[in-house]
Amino acid sequence: VVLLVLDIHASIAQDPLNFRQLVVFLVHNFRVDHSLLERRGALIIRRLCVLLDAERVYRELSTILEGEADLDFACIMVQALNLILLTSSELSELRGLLKQSLVNAAGKDLFVSLYASWCHSPMAIISLCLLAQMYQHASAVTQSLVKEDINAKFLVQLDKLIRLLETPIFAYIRLQLLEPGRYIWLLKALYGLLMLLPQKSSAFKRLQTRLKTVPPCSFNGDQLKRASSGNPYSQILCHSGSQISEDGDITQDNGNLQNGINFASRLQQFEQMQRQHRMLAKSQAQSRISSASLSKEEPKAEPWRIPTSEGNRPLSRSSRR
Repeated sequence: VVLLVLDIHASIAQDPLNFRQLVVFLVHNFRVDHSLLERRGALIIRRLCVLLDAERVYRELSTILEGEADLDFACIMVQALNLILLTSSELSELRGLLKQSLVNAAGKDLFVSLYASWCHSPMAIISLCLLAQMYQHASAVTQSLVKEDINAKFLVQLDKLIRLLETPIFAYIRLQLLEPGRYIWLLKALYGLLMLLPQKSSAFKRLQTRLKTVPPCSFNGDQLKRASSGNPYSQILCHSGSQISEDGDITQDNGNLQNGINFASRLQQFEQMQRQHRMLAKSQAQSRISSASLSKEEPKAEPWRIPTSEGNRPLSRSSRR
């Protein structure tokens, strides 16, 4: 029944205006009923991606969530969308496009489109950077997480990311670890994630075991200088006759194509969004503390009794005499 309803809505949503209304209506329903997102969210999103083009659906969802006022819901929704993006077979073409973000203008444009809303979740933004092979920015985002409150929710999301790194989706990353000299920023990002994990956790042991398989590599002085410098956007890679800096600036030999992403401003955008989430969490905690203190200070109600006067008291035996 759900699939039939989606088919009908998708037919109506072929018109751009109706498409926008459909996605807004869908997000609204997920907002008011979180159980719908948990139980049917993946099915609904995947089906719409098949019927209405995955890139179109994800771009529209990202635009809506970027301005979402309910930050907690936006974070949950982005985490769900990120998991669907990384695991669903229906979105394999979208993943392939994102993998080409550094060398493909369409992939870069999609990455930028998703980035703003993905900022609601640190693990989602790191996943997006790893998928797009923007390892230097992934490392910079990981370093910025020192400001975060490393609580249970944070560690649960980090554990999920570490598990995803062992899935076939990220097989190319595991193969790139065979060339640590070439993918130095990938190593730095993964070791950064490792340092955020408790040593006794299963995620720590899993990632540590993977990193132990990385072959030893001796870095030359230039590589070490770039890796240890304070500027996280200085490494230069070569790809198919073009110079690619890991901040996204791509310049072909003829100099006609410049396809750049300002990652410094993107990092500021991420930090600003996370600052809003921290302020919200702080206000919620203060509200809970205030409510708890008020409930403790509230005086207990005395049991209700019928007042009795001296004249209304029953006479004792001695008084009767």
